[in-house]
Amino acid sequence: MKKISYKSFLIVFASLFSLTLGLTGCSEIKKGSVPKNSKEIHLRVWESKDGIDEFIKQAGKAYTAQHPNIIIDFINVDIHAEIETLESDIQKGIAPDIISAPHDNLGKIVTKKLVLPTENASSVSRQVLASCSKALTYNNTMYGYPISAETYALFYNRRLISDNEVPRTWEELVQWVQRFNAQNPGKFGFVMDVMSIYYSILFTTANGNRLYGESGTDAYNPRMNTPEAIRGMKFFQTLRSSLGLTNAELSTSSCDGLFASGNAAMHITGLWNVNTFEKAGLDFNVAALPSLPGENKPAASFSGTRGMFVTASSAHPEEAADFLTFLLSPEMQQLRFKLTGAMPSINTTVSSKYMNGFLQQLDYAFPMPSIPQMGKFWGEADTTLRNIWNGADIESEMSKFNNNIKS
Repeated sequence: MKKISYKSFLIVFASLFSLTLGLTGCSEIKKGSVPKNSKEIHLRVWESKDGIDEFIKQAGKAYTAQHPNIIIDFINVDIHAEIETLESDIQKGIAPDIISAPHDNLGKIVTKKLVLPTENASSVSRQVLASCSKALTYNNTMYGYPISAETYALFYNRRLISDNEVPRTWEELVQWVQRFNAQNPGKFGFVMDVMSIYYSILFTTANGNRLYGESGTDAYNPRMNTPEAIRGMKFFQTLRSSLGLTNAELSTSSCDGLFASGNAAMHITGLWNVNTFEKAGLDFNVAALPSLPGENKPAASFSGTRGMFVTASSAHPEEAADFLTFLLSPEMQQLRFKLTGAMPSINTTVSSKYMNGFLQQLDYAFPMPSIPQMGKFWGEADTTLRNIWNGADIESEMSKFNNNIKS
């Protein structure tokens, strides 16, 4: 019998010990925990700029402080071309571990099998706002982690309109604006990006009328040619002349600029503009949207949820999910609000005197549908709104719009 040397014994023992540690580490990963003292892992995160990049960088450092073996790498991408880029990078083997997307893209990224379901979905769902959980649920399965919530409301310049003058109905708004415009040549009583369906959808929502139905999933009936939608868009068309907007440039950036410069008394926009308007030195506040003709509650607005998703191609899905769960903590949600102005996706306290107006509006907001047909909806809406604003027949335009965005 051949004797085993002491040196050989040590080599065998070390190999077995390493194998045992490796198996233990795998077991911990499968349980969803992040093993300590393992080799360095880099999680590649696709996100945009304008404060969100700084959030990912600071949150990444905080996470790495707790998990020294995991490094968060921020990569700036154009979120509008993200899906196509992701599909291409998967083929090249260079896809990220985590992507960010507005929830109305959910149907598209799920049907293309680009992202994974939420880990511990029931726990995450309980942790976040109900509207955010609903927004990231597709075919009864939750995907991703809601990082922020959003809706829009009525901003008003308190140097131009007092708190008690803020209109509660659209009819009151028209009357106030007409008086203001007559007394203040060169200024506008009210502006909004009328060509953006994200905002103008509000005119179709009377009597509970909702795009693709109450659940937002009825692809065969978009409900954009109902009596409520047609009546609302007829009122929308009258605003061009009644609000003195016939020759106004009403793109989002133009409306933001008019309000920031003190040349518009009221403006419909979101929490993301608070920092901009504060830096401009405005004395402003935020109120819920005026009610539509015949209604007695604020007009319904789209609500949005920005989600972050573990990609199906990630080499480290458990670690990626753990990092995204970390971003839902009160500390990280408050940090994101501080850096971006976006509403938290969890029930946590943030310091903002404007939050009350948004919370009031959020009670009347509904999630943008996330079914794949939303791609057609966004594309077709531009033409429909432009035609109606310029005087086209509403029933004809809305009927055509409805037919073009249904399955």
